[in-house]
Amino acid sequence: MKHILAVAALVIAAAPSESARAGEELTGRASVIDTIEISGERIRLHGVDAPESWQKCEDGDGGTYRCGKEAAFALDRFLATSRPTRCEFVERDRYQRFVGICFRADGREVNRWLVESGNAVDWGRYSKGAYADAQEATHSAGVGVWRGQFLLPCEARAVRTKREPSC
Repeated sequence: MKHILAVAALVIAAAPSESARAGEELTGRASVIDTIEISGERIRLHGVDAPESWQKCEDGDGGTYRCGKEAAFALDRFLATSRPTRCEFVERDRYQRFVGICFRADGREVNRWLVESGNAVDWGRYSKGAYADAQEATHSAGVGVWRGQFLLPCEARAVRTKREPSC
C-alpha cells in the first residue's frame, strides 16, 4: 500500500504472518494506530499514501493542523461504522508487512474511501492510477488535505529523514 500524500502512512498493524499469500484474506476488528491492525497482522493499504501522524498541513484559512492525526481519527470512525474489516492480500512490502486492499463489512473499500475523503492520496507508483479519479474529484472540491497546501506524505517523510523522496 503505497501512498502519495501525507496522511498517516496507513497500515494494518500486526506481526508479519507467513501464512498470508495471494488470494488469502484477513478479517477482523481493525484498529488504527498510524496503521491498521487486524488479529496482530500489520497491513499496509495498497495504492494510497496518507499523511504521517506528525505531519502538518495548511487548512486554507492561514492556519495549520495535524492532517495525519485527523486522517487516522477519520479512518477509525469510518471503520467503526461497519465491522469487521476484511483485507485481501496483494503482497509483502520490504518490511514484510501485509499489503492489501481492505473492505468494511458493508463492502465499502477502505483504500478508495481514504482518497475520496481527502485523507490520503493515490500513490500511482503502486496503484497504477486506480484511485486517480477519486483524487481528482477530491482535489477539485478542496476536500481533506486538498483544502490547503501540504507536502505529499512521501515528500514529508523524505524531508524528515533527509533522504530523496520515493514518490
